[in-house]
Amino acid sequence: MQPDAMDRHYLPAAFAHRTINILLVGCGGNGSQMLMGLASLDTALRAISPRSLHVTTVDDDIVTEANLGRQPFYRCDLGNSKAHTLTERINLAHGLDWTAVHGRAPQAIGVDDSHILISCVDTASARRALGAALDHARSVPVYWMDLGNRATDGQYLIGCPSRAVDEYRRLPTVLEYFPELADESQPDDDAPSCSIAEALRRQSLFINRIVASHALGLLFDLLGRGSIGHAGGFINLASGQTVPIPLPRTE
Repeated sequence: MQPDAMDRHYLPAAFAHRTINILLVGCGGNGSQMLMGLASLDTALRAISPRSLHVTTVDDDIVTEANLGRQPFYRCDLGNSKAHTLTERINLAHGLDWTAVHGRAPQAIGVDDSHILISCVDTASARRALGAALDHARSVPVYWMDLGNRATDGQYLIGCPSRAVDEYRRLPTVLEYFPELADESQPDDDAPSCSIAEALRRQSLFINRIVASHALGLLFDLLGRGSIGHAGGFINLASGQTVPIPLPRTE
């Protein structure tokens, strides 16, 4: 008999009545859009379930001229910490007490106390560093969601780094699904843009918002409705195509 794709992946029962701790790594293009969406997701979860979110953001970057327009920052934010600026703004708007760390993960903050890790980083080396931290963590998050993009396309994927998850239900992580990311010989393409115009030449204006919206929709299905039917997706703005990443096959 040929192996079949898993029909649904269900949220573990341990998430039923609790505050879900999320560690959001990166508050740039994808991360800033994710953070704003997580505030909306928290409001929705409180309305329809016993669950809520507590988010900790971490980013060592500051707001520059090139970030204006494509990321939700304003001229008054120039020179300020991205993580602190966005987190404080959301706390004031929503009456929350989410936490911000100005630094680089995993050095500035560990992954041990998180239920869900969301990585919105620019380079393969940053993903490898997070993967290594997960390998040595005393308490591994149940889920690791990763977002990435290029000029006009992107992808999002949720996986299960936790060894406590039953193998039948475990979803491959980004490092397992894209093993080429583990190749340390590949150079990182993380050169910063110096102006708004250059940033827009490097990336489409709304690619981050669209990738983050799809990722947030998947999180809402998982945390709000209890299950998901795919593990992520590929999005191409140039062709207008969106292709889901299926759940893993089982024997």
